[in-house]
Amino acid sequence: MITIEKLREFGADVDDGLSRCLNKADLYIYLVCKLTEDKTLYLLEQQLIRKDLDGAFETAHALKGVYANLSLTPLTGPVTDMTELLRNREDTDYTELMDRLKTEFVRLCEL
Repeated sequence: MITIEKLREFGADVDDGLSRCLNKADLYIYLVCKLTEDKTLYLLEQQLIRKDLDGAFETAHALKGVYANLSLTPLTGPVTDMTELLRNREDTDYTELMDRLKTEFVRLCEL
């Protein structure tokens, strides 16, 4: 079960995340829990495999917004790096960034 303390241990900026949720811990935890059910990360991976850089940019940018608004710092870092590369439609190997992102997402889901 995800708790505020576990999110702190995960590396989330819980105080910032809570402030964005009007300091309602139950709302913040609810939103983070809903995120663990989201499959958008896997859509991003498929877009990168297909070299759909336009679609991957849109997806990465959306994920960046969600992760940043929930102050999930371990996820925000790699998706921000990826978004900036994709903004320029750089045809590069995104494997390392995708692996970091998936690792952190799995870690979040295991809380």
